Amino acid sequence: MAIEVVAQTRKQQGTGASRRLRRSGKVPGILYGGKKPAVTIELEHNPLYHHLRNEKFHASILTLALDGGKEQVLLRSVNMHPFKMEVQHIDFQRVSADEKVHMKVPLHFVKADESIAIKEQGGLITHVLNEIDIRCLPADLPEFVEVDLSGLAVGHSIHVRELVLPKGVELAVKGTENPTVASAQIPKAAIAEEEEAAAAAAAAGVEGAVAPAAEAVPAAADVPTVKQKAPEAAPAAEEKGGKGGKGEKGEKK
Repeated sequence: MAIEVVAQTRKQQGTGASRRLRRSGKVPGILYGGKKPAVTIELEHNPLYHHLRNEKFHASILTLALDGGKEQVLLRSVNMHPFKMEVQHIDFQRVSADEKVHMKVPLHFVKADESIAIKEQGGLITHVLNEIDIRCLPADLPEFVEVDLSGLAVGHSIHVRELVLPKGVELAVKGTENPTVASAQIPKAAIAEEEEAAAAAAAAGVEGAVAPAAEAVPAAADVPTVKQKAPEAAPAAEEKGGKGGKGEKGEKK
């Protein structure tokens, strides 16, 4: 079922008029395209703001109810206030049933938990793109395109030309362009831990191989002893009078 947006033709133009319109709770906009002239319009802010929070609103054929008539349109651009949750301006484009439209549609990533990278290799999947450019007839416009991650392994990527597109939908890419949609790799933290563990193991192995065995200290009983020669005794001092004793002094005459 198409989403319907209600609008009225805006009669006053200019920056001042747009400012007053916003203060009254409305949003200025424009409707263009097809074989009709561009029309300035105004919409109620709150219903429009809630529509914009719906992903489908950004990639679907919308019904614009304008001054009693209805037209098939696409949302082409929206300007938001820099810091307020407020819509500043919005553009819609008319579509014709027999003319292809060029649109950006969101990507929905599925089966990540079943992927080889996560289930078997402990990897991490990064979403590089969140939307892609396509061309198709209004009746074939998909709300989103699915990206099947079940076959993704670490060190590999999925590119836009590998996506399975709905019938009647073609990629809007130039020449040989083939942007990456998603890729898988091992988290940097896990790589750092593995490198640290490997370095520690290598260091431990080297220390065990080259560390010298502690020298055995011989026991005191095992140390050989050397018998030293006793010092020669000093010659005894000659007794007074020599060997003859007192008789050696000579006979008295």
